[in-house]
Amino acid sequence: MAAHDLFVLRPFEGLPGEPDWVALRELVPAATATARTTAEHGSRDVVVTTVLPNGWPALHRADGTVLVALQTGTSSGDASRDVATALLLALDAEPGTAIEHTGLPTPGPRLQDVLDLDVSFEVTVQESFAYWLDPSTEVTPELGAAIEEADAGIIDTRRLAAVGSAYWCRMGAREYVRWAQGEDEQVVLDGLARLHGRRESGFDGAKFIGYFRAAGIVVPVWELARGSEAEDVEGPLAQFAPALAAAMADTAPLDANARRARAGLVARQVTLR
Repeated sequence: MAAHDLFVLRPFEGLPGEPDWVALRELVPAATATARTTAEHGSRDVVVTTVLPNGWPALHRADGTVLVALQTGTSSGDASRDVATALLLALDAEPGTAIEHTGLPTPGPRLQDVLDLDVSFEVTVQESFAYWLDPSTEVTPELGAAIEEADAGIIDTRRLAAVGSAYWCRMGAREYVRWAQGEDEQVVLDGLARLHGRRESGFDGAKFIGYFRAAGIVVPVWELARGSEAEDVEGPLAQFAPALAAAMADTAPLDANARRARAGLVARQVTLR
């Protein structure tokens, strides 16, 4: 089978922090995260990022830092192999080299093969794309203007501490929580349906409005009371989390209300990519 024919539903499954990998690929505008290659690939520290200038897949910065982007076009049906291809090209490139194109990857290693899976995926949401630059770079007026222009497109986003892989964001005059789930899709949907059927799918100041499907996982979305800040959500979300966990752990058949709720959820879900 040709490389471009192989479709992987959950390309980041098996990586530490899979839901955060998906969030950085699909939902978060500007963020970085930590990773390291295996000893076979030099035990190199890598900065995983949402995007790079001009849509570059990867960059070997002049100071030796290697960055690889997640929000790039997919050449094959396996985003993990696409990103791994860009990463390996960047590792082999001279400092100061941008990987502008990777072409169609041939069968080869995936991120799961290239990265040390014992290194946690620690996410830092960024407020500016200034991290693209080597700290020693002189920021000329032209360069500063380019960064400022890129920053203008950043949606205000915060990673929440109350639970894993949940992100508060402000879009226009509205605020939302988007919480990427690592459990099997059917488990998450059944759990959400149980709560929604009992009218318990919201939490203090938050209304459950649906979910995205992204890179094979489910990302439920709650709309918040107008003007809610990220810190306002931490406590209520922490209190709600055990109820969602219990609903997902429940293996009993769905009752009539939950079945109706599930059908409604599936009918209005949105698939990203």
